[in-house]
Order: sequence, then C-alpha cells, then structure tokens
Amino acid sequence: MIVTTDTSRDITGECTQFLFREAEYLDHREFDRWLGLLSEELVYVMPIRVTRGPEARHLEFSPVGFHMKDTYASMKMRVSRLHTEHAYAEDPPSRTQRLVTNVRVDPIDDAGKYDVRSNFMCFRAQGDGIESDLIVGERLDVLHDTSDGWKLAARTVHLAHTTLATANLGVFL
Repeated sequence: MIVTTDTSRDITGECTQFLFREAEYLDHREFDRWLGLLSEELVYVMPIRVTRGPEARHLEFSPVGFHMKDTYASMKMRVSRLHTEHAYAEDPPSRTQRLVTNVRVDPIDDAGKYDVRSNFMCFRAQGDGIESDLIVGERLDVLHDTSDGWKLAARTVHLAHTTLATANLGVFL
C-alpha cells in the first residue's frame, strides 16, 4: 500500500528512501550523519525472544528483557565512544552490509508520524578472519516527518534469532 497525504507525495517511497539512507550511513561508518536522522525523543529497543516457560505460548518477545534499550542520549554517547580508543567491541571496526526490504507504512496521526515496518539483514565481519555474523529480523519504527526532514522517533527490533551467535553487538541495527 502506498500511503500519501496529498497527490504530490509518496510517503511510502520517502520512508523507504529514509531507511536506505540510514543503512548507507551505518555501512559507511558515517555515524555522526546517522545521528542527524534520529529524533531527540528516540526510544530504541531490542527485546529478547521468549522461548521457554508458559509465557512462550502467548508472548513472543519479553516486555522486560532486552539485548539493547537505548535513547537518543545513549546513542549519542555510543557514537562518541566510537571516535575514541575505548570502543573495544569495534576494534577493529566492523564491516557491515545491510539490506532493508518489505517496507510497509501506515499513518499514526495527523502530526506527520508513521508506523514503518521493514525486514532487515545485516552482514558483519571484523579484521581479516573468515568469521562473520548474519543478523536478521524485523524493525518496527516510528518515523516523524519534521520541518528538518524525516526523523527516527522509535525503533523496536525483533530478531529472528533466539540466541545471538555474535561475540558482541557493537553495531546499530
């Protein structure tokens, strides 16, 4: 479905282009430019998949356990750390390639906010070894159309994995 607010705009296309640009900034390690895409109200969570116990029958993701739980301030701090010698998980820096697909857009309200769902795959390698990670999942985003352009206001990452095989999660998804 293509969502438009008037006949001259393709909101789905704009949201898709935003996600492609975000992937490009992250893959090219342009983290300061990536921060410019984030709203200062950002809430970024990656809940743990529930696989055991009676709650696993009714609840796919934990409401209290997270691989990541960040805000704009913590993301800004993480990016700042990448510019220092103290980002041990990213030494050597990761080489990533992200694919973003199946973008679906639904308006939330008349204030320019949209629910944007997408599937992603992130290939990650470090150093000169042959080891690599492949991280796959679905993202549930809230994108806000502001006077400064599109901003990521919220992201929930639902990983397809039950257990992450990566040694660390030093990349942004």
